[in-house]
Amino acid sequence: MKSILLPITLTGLVFSTIAISNTAQATEGLSANVGATSNYLWRGLEQTNGSAAISGGIDYEDSSGFYAGTWVSNADWANNDMSYELDLYGGYSADINDSLSYDVGFIYYAYPDETTGDADFSEVYASVTFEALTLGVAVLTSGEGADVGDTIYASADYSFALANDADITLHLGSYSGDWLSEDSIDYGVSFNKSGFTLGASATDLDGAAGDIKAYIAYSIDIDL
Repeated sequence: MKSILLPITLTGLVFSTIAISNTAQATEGLSANVGATSNYLWRGLEQTNGSAAISGGIDYEDSSGFYAGTWVSNADWANNDMSYELDLYGGYSADINDSLSYDVGFIYYAYPDETTGDADFSEVYASVTFEALTLGVAVLTSGEGADVGDTIYASADYSFALANDADITLHLGSYSGDWLSEDSIDYGVSFNKSGFTLGASATDLDGAAGDIKAYIAYSIDIDL
């Protein structure tokens, strides 16, 4: 599930999963990204049972601020046959001034070969970025047996710029709602430079602390 402030800006769309993709923009607005991570995490939860993941995506961004894209990765988190995840998303982002920007949109998470057919779900999301701080929220809009607004994910990310175009990003997220079996809080830290990400993440489920999960990721950008 790709990172929404993305976390979308789509920065993403993470990963916050977390092979962070530094998507490059072509003159016509088309860009692509390819990434790999030792452990695909989404909101602190493993999406490949602790195994590595390879992903790729294509995005289009208009000069007006509207964007749309698709992203795919191997995934295996259900108790049924599942081999990959396919995300479709679109939205609008804009700068209010030199320090403040926002992003709003919709994302659909699909698992085409999942055997029960009820793993797919969708969300609307919004984020506001003030300098190095991004605050975001994602609200469930569809899911098997769910109503609109049954779950809400709120998050905060703060980046510290380092020398040589590197940065350290701190993350805190809260997932709650009737559609989940357990509410959760996830937190993490990552070091990012030149397409490489080295990070650690942990998730507390209903107040019980989880194990710390470390990962390393790398992504490349492609002009189309």
